[in-house]
Amino acid sequence: MDATRVVLRPELFAAPPTVAEALLAAPSSAGVTAAELARQHAEGLVVDVDGNPVDLSATVLRAVPVYLYRDLPEEFDVPFEMEILHVDESLVVVDKPHFLATMPRGRHVTQTALVRLRRLLDSPDLAPAHRLDRLTAGVLLFTRRPAERAAYQRLFAERLARKEYRAIAPLPTATSGADTLTLPELVEGVRVENRIVKTAGDLRALVVDGPANAVSDVTLERVRPDGLGEYRLVPHTGRTHQLRLHMAGLGVPILDDPLYPEVDADLAAAPDRGDFSRPLRLIASSLAFADPITGAERRFESRRT
Repeated sequence: MDATRVVLRPELFAAPPTVAEALLAAPSSAGVTAAELARQHAEGLVVDVDGNPVDLSATVLRAVPVYLYRDLPEEFDVPFEMEILHVDESLVVVDKPHFLATMPRGRHVTQTALVRLRRLLDSPDLAPAHRLDRLTAGVLLFTRRPAERAAYQRLFAERLARKEYRAIAPLPTATSGADTLTLPELVEGVRVENRIVKTAGDLRALVVDGPANAVSDVTLERVRPDGLGEYRLVPHTGRTHQLRLHMAGLGVPILDDPLYPEVDADLAAAPDRGDFSRPLRLIASSLAFADPITGAERRFESRRT
């Protein structure tokens, strides 16, 4: 396992904290005790981005990353397979299941796509080129060669990769909300543009006033026999929980979303009890791009339904 990257956030404290205080309070270092932190520090394992040991008593005045190691937490096995869609010398593309995080963070370590794939392929240099939320399933791209990683990551940073999602959600009703559109409008397709912010420590992202930084196209593709709608979602930006917020804002929240439009605390906590029976009905259905190394057009599609 790689070291855990912990971003120290002094703005979350009433007064500037020490490095030790900020480390122990950070969600991504959950499970690390003061004694364990002191032990790792004594062994030179708590370092900055350049690999230099940090001073635990120093005051943190701005957000900075620190690296340390965590003992593996107890985790429930996510009982779904992760299909490999494509392998070559540069890339591995998988069909990630619901509930499996992309990479270790917080209390999710072994039950992540990265750890599963590194173990399966015996390939410690594997790294994700982008991320999917833990609750979202679908196409996920990993790089195999460190020297090529930045080129593939730029595809996502610069919005050159073309992504589509499928979601299952209710049909619009007259009482769904102020921003609800009619069924014909959603069949025609609508664009949602607003400003989304995500604050550290808050589970939910929020729509706020200001210039738009989140843009999605939403189209109702078909009405299912069970009366629910199957939607095609095309994000043009990549804000946290963007598609989930945009669907909820249209009055058609994605089925089994534990956070939007309102928090369902029991559903949100279900995976941590080992209950994986109600996945968020959102799938990253396709990913397409011009390969930055070979120039070839690439397209990968999820086989999940």
